[in-house]
Formats: sequence, C-alpha cells, structure tokens
Amino acid sequence: MLGLGIIGWIIIGGLAGWIASKFMGTDAQQGIFLNIVVGVIGGLIGGFLLKLFGVDVEGGGLIFSFLTCLGGAVILLFLVGLVTGRRKVG
Repeated sequence: MLGLGIIGWIIIGGLAGWIASKFMGTDAQQGIFLNIVVGVIGGLIGGFLLKLFGVDVEGGGLIFSFLTCLGGAVILLFLVGLVTGRRKVG
C-alpha cells in the first residue's frame, strides 16, 4: 500500500474504514475523518499481518490494498470494541 501515495491512502482508507464501520455497527459514532483514520491504520495492521504470513502485500494492486485495509479496519474496530467494553467474546 506504500506505493499508492497520500491521496490513495485517504481514498482507500476512507472507503475501507466506512465499510468496516458499517459492518461492525460503529458508523453512528464515527465521522469521515475517523473512518479515514481507521482505514489507514487498518491497512497498516492488515499489511503487517499478511507479511507475517509471507504474503507479498506491495505488489497486490488496488483491490488487494482495499481488501487489506478493510480486513485490518474490521480487526481494529473489533479490538477497540473489546477494550471499550462494547464487544464481548463468545
């Protein structure tokens, strides 16, 4: 995702953060800025986790970058929900 540039990070991160917040039921608490932040941080988390499994994240392309951001954003929102007590495991 590093090859996308700052505008790419913002657009893909914003879309991924928004879809992840819809999926996790947190969209009412988040605005556009927080959706972008969640998506970009989610991209970093997703990229880190995929690299741990040996996946080439740098050559994946636009769709792969979006899916990486989306997956990482869902993980991030789930972890934030656990910490804040809004989500329960099991």
